[in-house]
Amino acid sequence: MKKSERIRVMLADDHPIVMAGFAMSLAGPDIEVVAQARTPEEAIETYTAQRPDVLILDIRFGEQLTGLDVARRLLAAQPDARIVFLTQFDQDSLVKECYRIGGRAFITKDCDPEELAAAVRRAHQGELYFMPAIAERLASLSVRGDESPQALLDERSLAIFALMAEGLTNAEIAERLDVSSKTISNASQAIKDRLGVHRPADITRLAVRHGLIQP
Repeated sequence: MKKSERIRVMLADDHPIVMAGFAMSLAGPDIEVVAQARTPEEAIETYTAQRPDVLILDIRFGEQLTGLDVARRLLAAQPDARIVFLTQFDQDSLVKECYRIGGRAFITKDCDPEELAAAVRRAHQGELYFMPAIAERLASLSVRGDESPQALLDERSLAIFALMAEGLTNAEIAERLDVSSKTISNASQAIKDRLGVHRPADITRLAVRHGLIQP
């Protein structure tokens, strides 16, 4: 294959060792890594300048923007952008959001290098690719229904739930949201009943599992 016909890939991750490892594993007769970025802002700038065929994008990096923010901006400007999401987290809510905003593939960082290369090739062809275990979970979700906090709670309740999961008391949440403690007390009880969780540790685990707070 001629060099001009190789798939031009860009990597965006805030861990240089991770990027170096994936860049090395991807190098081959049909794939070349042409650019790297270590911050969301740099990712947007470099992608716009280089216009790679496929962007491999970490979901959680940066302080102001995230990988999802980067994807939203790039896809808004270039709807046919091919983005492979790479992450150490695989919560159902994250996978669904990546798919919803237009991601072509979702890969965890413990994947086999050949699996990442396969995801790049599929994304380049405009096809979707999810790791088998993740695809199976998504199929299960579509059958049994979405029972995530994001699906069961409205926006305000979800915000309160996230603060509960971070360990804030009702009084602290009330102060943060500028409402009465009684309002938060009633809301938090309704949230617990709706989600079927009542112990603080279970609330935190549920929020982490669905990507609402970081572990």
